[in-house]
Amino acid sequence: FFRDPEREIPSGDGVVISPGDGKIIDIREVDESSFVEGLCRRITIFLSVFNVHVQRAPVSGEVAHREYRAGEYAVAWHPKASEKNEQSSLGLNARGDRVLIRQIAGLIARRIVTYPERGEHVERGERIGLIRFGSRVDLFIPLEWNLDCAVGDKVAGGSTVLARIAGPEKAP
Repeated sequence: FFRDPEREIPSGDGVVISPGDGKIIDIREVDESSFVEGLCRRITIFLSVFNVHVQRAPVSGEVAHREYRAGEYAVAWHPKASEKNEQSSLGLNARGDRVLIRQIAGLIARRIVTYPERGEHVERGERIGLIRFGSRVDLFIPLEWNLDCAVGDKVAGGSTVLARIAGPEKAP
């Protein structure tokens, strides 16, 4: 359950990588109010008990938001799990945009660990936490970023490219 293999982190400017291993079960436009504060795209990755449970930074950036919320332990693939289940959120300021990674506990998963603190800088592919025994990771990215994934794709944290940042870097 606690495998943590080394991964070859994709290089290239503007590459957004998967924060976790698993299968993409949903991609949709949502209104995220805790950090992004507006419309964005949510990519939902379900981690089975057989997947690696370490999460990695999808982009490089400064940790500007960190929040833990107690909750239920319903099955992680259920759409309401993102609202009701125990979760830990990590918000990054990345190239002038806001990116949110949300670790969500599931039916078996009862322990979420998040490493970086507010104010720290993380690099794309860096280990940022883990969820024990199966769960879900939601990644919230700007709508204008170009998707490079689809529902049903199997992804590997730290190595699968999910999107590409569109346009030049924004001023802070």
